[in-house]
Amino acid sequence: MLEHGNSFDSFKQHQLQPLVEGSLSEADVQLRLLEEQRHILKLEEGDFSQDLLGADFLQRRLHPPFSCPDMSPSPTVPTSVEFVKAADVKVIAALGDSLTTAIGANGSTILAIPFEFRQVSWSIGGYGTFQNVITLANIFKLFNPKLMFPSPVMTLHGTATTVNKTGFNFAITGHNTLNVSDQIRTMIDTFKSYPGLNFQEDWKVVTMLIGMNDICDYCKNKELFSPDSFIHYMTAALDMMMNEIPRTIVNVVQILPMKPLREVQSPVLGCDLQRSFCSCLVQPEEGSPELEELVEINYEFQRRLKKLLDSDRFFKKDFAAVLQPYLEVAQPPRLPDGKIDVSFFTADCFHFTVKGHEELAKGLWNNMFQPEGGKEMIKTFSEPINLICPTQEHPYIYTRPRVFNGSSAPLMKDFSINMLMLMFLFFGFDYL
Repeated sequence: MLEHGNSFDSFKQHQLQPLVEGSLSEADVQLRLLEEQRHILKLEEGDFSQDLLGADFLQRRLHPPFSCPDMSPSPTVPTSVEFVKAADVKVIAALGDSLTTAIGANGSTILAIPFEFRQVSWSIGGYGTFQNVITLANIFKLFNPKLMFPSPVMTLHGTATTVNKTGFNFAITGHNTLNVSDQIRTMIDTFKSYPGLNFQEDWKVVTMLIGMNDICDYCKNKELFSPDSFIHYMTAALDMMMNEIPRTIVNVVQILPMKPLREVQSPVLGCDLQRSFCSCLVQPEEGSPELEELVEINYEFQRRLKKLLDSDRFFKKDFAAVLQPYLEVAQPPRLPDGKIDVSFFTADCFHFTVKGHEELAKGLWNNMFQPEGGKEMIKTFSEPINLICPTQEHPYIYTRPRVFNGSSAPLMKDFSINMLMLMFLFFGFDYL
């Protein structure tokens, strides 16, 4: 074990040399990382922050300020989910897996992979301000500075933590869809007991992105991680929230097309971890039946999720679950020569860096203020996303499902015709 105060250079030299030389197997690499992750915290921060954590956010170039013509709350607290402005939202939360815990997101080496940089997570990170790092929570903080409870700090995967460290980021690294209801139960219990949170009255925004691990594990258990299983657990999760949490808008973010992640490669040790993070995706040969089956399963997950939410099932006066589809066809960022821009990916060649998290956050915010049928799809992360403002005509988060938008006009037309016929029957004979 390293003693407190040893230099980090010494740590790298003695602990990582076998990994660099390739004398350890893949299993040994994973075991060594797990053994050493706890020792890292014992080092003096000054010794390892540069290598492990990357540049300090406060020393980065600040993002330009973002403001909108109307950033005020409603005159009174809205009672309908259809009329919630950004400034009306009092609580923000997140559910999911390692993409939402932000594994390795601000790290510069493989040693950062066990660390969950929740404070910069795309949907819930609360580090600094919008100008320091763009997250959905930091955008909402521009409209409501008292927003509860963006993630404030990083955590270490596999160690006990508290809500004071995670904020309302209830995501757990490694979770599949079958685990998400456990996260929701924890969220509900926390909401009910958290000081200053009015469970019945406060409007809440919850973002959920989960299912990628199901795809990564599909070949290990095709029944447990099937599309049927995926949609069963998603339905149960949304039912739980709708039945138990008042005044809530749930962003259900569409799953990424995952095959392009196979192209994220770099001549570093960390990329070998892809084979353990997502073996069912990474290990099959290009063009193999196994890979083709997995790609089709990925698309089926997307289709089934869209079908589930393309209705009014999860819509009532004080609750709405909305599919935010902006990632549905997204392709990875590429350099001018066509190669993957690895600056968007962590040292494991799988998860997103802060740079990627910021684009995820901007895409989600935009989708929230775009109507059904008009939500933008990200085609490639190569082109930075420009944030939009709520419009003067519709300053609210869009929640009304398409079943109403698409069918209300014909229904009203039939209703009007029927009313005219009834009026004629009752009153028309007086004029004959």
